[in-house]
Amino acid sequence: MRPLPSRRRQRRGTSLGLVALCLAAACSLQSQGMSLYIPQSAINATVEEDILLSVEYSCHGVPTIEWKYTSHWGVQKIVEWRPGTQANISQSHKDRVCTFDNGSIQLFSVGVRDSGYYIVTVTEHLGSSQFGTIVLHVSEILYEDLHFVAVFLAFLTAVAAVLISLMWVCNKCAYKFQRKRRHKLKESTTEEIELRDIDC
Repeated sequence: MRPLPSRRRQRRGTSLGLVALCLAAACSLQSQGMSLYIPQSAINATVEEDILLSVEYSCHGVPTIEWKYTSHWGVQKIVEWRPGTQANISQSHKDRVCTFDNGSIQLFSVGVRDSGYYIVTVTEHLGSSQFGTIVLHVSEILYEDLHFVAVFLAFLTAVAAVLISLMWVCNKCAYKFQRKRRHKLKESTTEEIELRDIDC
């Protein structure tokens, strides 16, 4: 019954050693200077807006930077370049992307279909790489819809005002017509009474 705890301790010791070794390896990789920083990992935008997908990196030498786009429509490569050289922009994003030497890109006139995950990968010439993700949500502008609703409500109000005015005029005309009719009825009844009196 006694040997079991010592085996557990040995296993714990070896697993802790492995964890420490992994942490040391990670620290040594970070000490080589490869890092990637994303200031804003989620961006909300409206249709036709220009969006900056901002990143910052530090590494040895000149890296290769690649941006990909992932959404319901699938994975699509946007651009790949090395700072200081010509960018290789995909056909789907021609004239819509501007690249910067710090790894950032700008998207011009975004649409709802541009919503999704944007993955940037920075790769050193030695082969080590870092990647990060930015989530972009593009929503439609509701001002046009609200403008249409406001115009439609104003039109309905004007129509209602015209109908109420017509009803008021019709009511006045009907009232005058009834008054004239009553007046004529009274005159005819008085004439009949006078004629009867004369006949008598």
